[in-house]
Order: sequence, then structure tokens, then C-alpha cells
Amino acid sequence: MRIGLIGCGNMARALARGWGLPLLCADPIGERAKSLAAEIGGEALATNAEVAERSDLVVLCHKPAQLQAVAEEVAPHARAVASILAATPLQALHDSYPARPVYRFIPSLPVEVRQGAVVQAGANGAGDAGDDQDPALDAAVSELFAQLGTLVVLDDALVDVAMGLMSCAPAYVALVAEAQIDAGVRRGIPAAQGAELVVQTLAGTAELLRQRGYDTVAVRREVSSPGGLTARGVDALERGGLRAAFSDALDAVLVDATGPSPNGPVEPARARR
Repeated sequence: MRIGLIGCGNMARALARGWGLPLLCADPIGERAKSLAAEIGGEALATNAEVAERSDLVVLCHKPAQLQAVAEEVAPHARAVASILAATPLQALHDSYPARPVYRFIPSLPVEVRQGAVVQAGANGAGDAGDDQDPALDAAVSELFAQLGTLVVLDDALVDVAMGLMSCAPAYVALVAEAQIDAGVRRGIPAAQGAELVVQTLAGTAELLRQRGYDTVAVRREVSSPGGLTARGVDALERGGLRAAFSDALDAVLVDATGPSPNGPVEPARARR
């Protein structure tokens, strides 16, 4: 399957590095497409239409607001289209690319090292597409994205919520790691050694959670002896509003991604406690 990228920003680069394939690339900033193509052994093309003409699957990695403008160039030539655009439901893709198989995915930055989470909208990407979809192609496209990490299929209406959990999460995890490292620095641990300790612990804990069937409570209790040091640390984080902060972060992301709640403004989690 020949893959073409429309847009060569950070997430497109992560996809390309994860796949490790010689992709076709186009970007409004020509040098950005050339740089990515040189890195992966692919080819930078001058127009989006050229990418579509030469690709079996076009992957949309541009800004969501550019959907219609890009579709005018790409739709006449595209064989199949996969989108990683936020706040762009399957129906909008079908409307922009009529009579073409379309798929919606939201990846996370760790797909670059094939350790990311990827959300796919609808069973086999088809949603309510009907005759436009090809089951063999559906399976091939799903497998392509599954190569990048853990693929989770959700109803299209939940994809933007999932994005708030996992696509934004690398920044949150980096911030949590930074906060832990800084706490260690305050107590005398050099930043370089603190970073090694914290980051490796985060990576190991993620693997441990997978092996424990994602049972976060079980892992937390294995570390937290009654009345012990970890229990006191966890209590301090709870009193500091850790859960409320993550809840508020998700609400903030969804306001931008999907617009205000139809039930009015969402009360911050800190105020609900």
C-alpha cells in the first residue's frame, strides 16, 4: 500500500517514523515536506493532488479548518482517505470525500516509537459508510495503524473525548515527570539523575499496568502499605487536587475540540468537590 501524507507537522512525522516506510509527502511549507521525505527515504511532491494521484491511501494531517480546501484538491484523485484531524467526524469526511472509503483515527505522539495509543472511529473504520467501504481495505488500513501501538475502536461520537485522554497525554505525562524531577532537585537530587529515575519508573509502571490488566488500583495498592510513605504521598497528591486537575484538563480540551457543552458551561472539577 502506497501511503501519502497531506501535511508534515509533528504528528505526521511521528506516523512516518513509526511506519518506517518511504511515504509521499506534501506540505504548504515545502522544506518541511522535503525534510521528512529525506529522513524516511520518501518523496516530497509539489501539490496535494500529486500525492493523491500516486497514493493508495491518503492520510490527512493538515489543520481541521483546511478540510474543504484540501478536499477540493485531493478528492478527485484519492482512492481512499484516512484522517487524523481533531473535531472532524466521519460524516464530515464522507461529505468532503463522497464515494470514497474514509477512515478516522486519532494517534498519540508515541506512535513514533510504536508505543502509542491510536483510536479508530467505528467498527473497521466504516461507521455508517455503507457501500463506500471495502472490507479488505478496511482490514488493511486498520492493520496499518495497529502497527503503531494499541488500536482501540470507539464510536465516532467518543473519538474527541478519547483524544483528550491520549493524544494530549504525552504533554501531561512530560509535565508530571518534570514536576517530580523538580521535586527531587529541591531535595538535592541532580536533575539528570532524577530524570533517569522518574522516566524509567514511568515507563516500567506503564508496562506493569499492562501486565496487570490495566488494574490501576491493584498496582497502587501493591506499592502503598497501610500508613506507609507511599500512602502519605498519594494522600498529599489527592489533597492537592490531582484528579480534579486532570478532569478540568479534559473539559478544557473538549471545549476547544467540540464547542461548549449543550447543557451550558462545565463547572470546574475543583469547584464540584
